[in-house]
Amino acid sequence: MTPTPEYRLLAELEHAFDHLIEQSLELAAAFASAGLPSWQLEPAQNPEAWLRAALTDFWYQDGQDGRATRSYVGLIAADAALLQRVEAVNARKDAFGALIKQIKAQAPGMIAEIKATLPFRHPLLHDHLKGRGMARLHLKQCWRRIPLAAAPVARVRMAWYSSGRSIKRLSVAEAEERLKRLDLDAPHVRIQYQRLAALPSAEILAQVQNQAPVMRANLFFREPLEDGHTRQAMNVALPLVLPPGERERSPRLPDHNLPPASPPAERSRARRRDARLEDEPYLPSLRIHRYRGA
Repeated sequence: MTPTPEYRLLAELEHAFDHLIEQSLELAAAFASAGLPSWQLEPAQNPEAWLRAALTDFWYQDGQDGRATRSYVGLIAADAALLQRVEAVNARKDAFGALIKQIKAQAPGMIAEIKATLPFRHPLLHDHLKGRGMARLHLKQCWRRIPLAAAPVARVRMAWYSSGRSIKRLSVAEAEERLKRLDLDAPHVRIQYQRLAALPSAEILAQVQNQAPVMRANLFFREPLEDGHTRQAMNVALPLVLPPGERERSPRLPDHNLPPASPPAERSRARRRDARLEDEPYLPSLRIHRYRGA
């Protein structure tokens, strides 16, 4: 019998997952054997075990928000051999993410089964899950790349960024479709449905989603890049890998600050005076706002 396209995709994904785990473990072992300098935001007695945990943390924890991911903030001063392994792991992550995207487009019904069964293919993940009960695969934590600086860095400054949000523009008709998916018999939904009906059909609305706090690193390069830039900002949910200088005999960590271990309890950014959205959501159940002056 000829395998179905869905079966072939699943087989490809299983192989991609196996290769991702294998190369991640090889990276952690190479880091340990090389004795490279490192720093962890939450100090670890065993840096190898910490890195291995960071690279193979692929599952949801009980009660975890599906949109949130766990962070392993740290710095690693790499040599040329470790850089190659990091790039290989990132390539595996890209391949895994591309397959998941393809499956979501062609066979979205497979995603739930993948999350529940794929972790048990590998002994490391199986042992972890066996001790903590059933868990689902956190796909985003599988394919998120290891941050890698583009050039040798003189200093790094890190800070929590807790003011991020995503804004999606919606038409009134699209907002109505989303409202229809809710319980239209509920009084609060009926009220919102009536409010939406009062708007002009051509008005554009905004659906707002506050994003989870992330650690952001500002990198200051030793020499300007080819494009002339001397600094770069990036989010660092996984350890930031720093390449060595050409003349360095052994890798070393750049000057860096010591940010707090957890993000601030409240959003720190002051509200902009030119904010385009109304403060209060027009449709609270969907986090939909009107634009000012609409």
